Amino acid sequence: MNTLRNKVQLIGNLGNDPEIINLESGKTLAKFSIATNESYKNAQGEKVTDTQWHNIVAWGKTAQIVEKFVGKGKEVAIEGKLTTRSWEDKDGMKRYITEVVCSELLMLGK
Repeated sequence: MNTLRNKVQLIGNLGNDPEIINLESGKTLAKFSIATNESYKNAQGEKVTDTQWHNIVAWGKTAQIVEKFVGKGKEVAIEGKLTTRSWEDKDGMKRYITEVVCSELLMLGK
């Protein structure tokens, strides 16, 4: 059960091409966002689609696969864990971001 404590699974489409960062340490980092869609009918019977955007971070071999094979519009399945980090922006304001650190990636569609 320990593996279920912080586990995220998402299927969605990339909003843009991934940002690939090659660090001085030799590690590769891929950053991208995916959109997930949920549809339902409102009180008037109209179909409504709710889109949520998720920030994804992939490291190492997973990042290299993202760099070679994944681009804007591609459908992917992601598995990973939620993390939150903070930083100070140029104005000294503390900012926060929640990301999914990808441990598994599956390319879907064509």
